[in-house]
Amino acid sequence: MTTFLKTRLQGKGVYAITDGPRDDLFAAAGAALAGGARILQYRDKTIDAERRRAEADELSRLCALHDAVFVVNDDVALAKATGGGVHLGREDVSIAEARAELGAEAIIGVSCYGSIERARQLAAEGADYLAFGAMYPSTTKPHAPVASHDVLTQVKALGLPVVAIGGLTPDNAGVVIDAGADYLAVVSAIFAADDIQTATRRFADLFDPRPGILR
Repeated sequence: MTTFLKTRLQGKGVYAITDGPRDDLFAAAGAALAGGARILQYRDKTIDAERRRAEADELSRLCALHDAVFVVNDDVALAKATGGGVHLGREDVSIAEARAELGAEAIIGVSCYGSIERARQLAAEGADYLAFGAMYPSTTKPHAPVASHDVLTQVKALGLPVVAIGGLTPDNAGVVIDAGADYLAVVSAIFAADDIQTATRRFADLFDPRPGILR
């Protein structure tokens, strides 16, 4: 079992988030990773524990093959069982509880929404990255308040990787990167695309353009 350590968060790039149960999950995730995703989060809110464990195991393996980071949404036990990191929201367990289960070197990321104060608190508690959003109106979370881009600039002073999420497209994400985002977290613009690999590559090229590709 591969363990995804916090040291692997160095750098910048695409943070792909799966969109719940789908028959082609592995092919879709593989396409996102082939397109350049550097972090893959398994997000599945169902209660089918057996299926979720099997899927998380396979996604962890795929991430290892692509030298990408694997993160589980919300579920600390599943993250521990599959060697992944975990992403925690407002209603989830504390960082201290997750750290006690996962160990000192596991990746623990947190949702800060639009709050610098929350980011400061969670950074002090040991978060490994800070996620902000929605940056634009989002189809995944249509009722999420839109966060100011300026919050990305302000939070850089905390010295942790900054993740932007919510309504991102290749056309609007450059502004978010310029504001301070290290990672672009994307759900539907990747996983609802007809060509997932190409969709992911368009985001990845914003960070690392190939010859002949203009940002």
